[in-house]
Amino acid sequence: MEEVIKIEGGHPLSGEVFISGSKNATVALIPAAILANGPVTICGIPDIADVDSLAVLLEELGVEVVFKSGDHIIIDPTHMTNEPLVHPAVTKLRASYYFMGALLGKYKEVKMKMPGGCYLGPRPIDLHLKGFEALGATVDYQQGCYLIKADKLVGNKVFLDIASVGATINIMMAAVYAEGRTIIENAAKEPEIIDVASLLNKMGAVIRGAGTNVITIDGVENLNGCFHEIIPDRIEAGTFIIIGAAAANEMKISNIIPQHLESLISKLQEIGVDMTIDIDSITIRGMKKKMEETDIKTLPYPGFATDLQAPITALLTQVSGDCKIKETIYPERFKHCLELQRMGADIELGSGSAVIHGPTQLYGDRVRATDLRCGASLVTAGLIAEGITEIHDIYHIDRGYDDLVGKLKNLGAVIWRENVD
Repeated sequence: MEEVIKIEGGHPLSGEVFISGSKNATVALIPAAILANGPVTICGIPDIADVDSLAVLLEELGVEVVFKSGDHIIIDPTHMTNEPLVHPAVTKLRASYYFMGALLGKYKEVKMKMPGGCYLGPRPIDLHLKGFEALGATVDYQQGCYLIKADKLVGNKVFLDIASVGATINIMMAAVYAEGRTIIENAAKEPEIIDVASLLNKMGAVIRGAGTNVITIDGVENLNGCFHEIIPDRIEAGTFIIIGAAAANEMKISNIIPQHLESLISKLQEIGVDMTIDIDSITIRGMKKKMEETDIKTLPYPGFATDLQAPITALLTQVSGDCKIKETIYPERFKHCLELQRMGADIELGSGSAVIHGPTQLYGDRVRATDLRCGASLVTAGLIAEGITEIHDIYHIDRGYDDLVGKLKNLGAVIWRENVD
């Protein structure tokens, strides 16, 4: 038996949806919390499978984890020990690699398996390792495990060849206890990096420049527990904004930071989506009968987010004319297009690019979520398709979206989970 999501398309959505805390921030904040020497309370935790996997890894390290009133987590590393991280949970999400920076920073030694997560083409962690080596660590790879150790970590200048979010955060975590000053040049600028730096500074770290391309970390000797609230999830927000544009009469998306979504908002305005933007919400009033074509190129923040490329592809099937997508972050990230083609989409795939010929009527079919954002794309398509769409491998969706089915039901979608043979 397998659990699937089924959607009966063609039911207009209306109402309000509240966006959860950021998945991409959460999966870094939880490992960052172990750098403290006292309890860290984080609120706004989304109810997603990745959090459960991280909690398993914390327990492997002897960290006490308490979930309070839904979205609060208390992480107490007081009795923590530096154990090898070889549990199967390591391979369930890519963000388990944040334990490398945190454990190396705190104990000057870490042993862990190769991290997992969605396959989006090659996603090497060379930049992370290069950063650790710049701080004085040695890296060995033995029997499927990384062994990273240092007699002591000393601040240094680290230039990232690519502005990688993961490498920026991981080096920042390793550097908080290093002697002297670490400077990360060509750092990534994503809002999640600012959120992690904010948590570490509340704990007593000295980090400046987060959100710019140069981050400075002055090492300290001790970090304390603290209280922190996570920023809203800009990718979940973007997904619901796209769903609203595709399938809503009138829909309000609340608990968002519109500045984090400027590249998406401008693209949707370009194709003719009617929206009103407030301080912390956006109201979508559907789209014009004839939407204008557009071209999209994914870029590091503040450019168009690669994580929203798959969801917006489903919307672009309803636009008149040819829409071109160029994927510069993960050139192989087009598996959702093959699934959308099953549903009637007319998509021409090139090398790291796609052309969507529209508009086309979509029809419900049996499809497979090949990764987290592909799942979001198929849900969007299912809401506007004729008939019933059946989505398989929904564990990908559960990894990163907090109660997607429940939130859509509240908006009037005919959507349910079902066990099938």
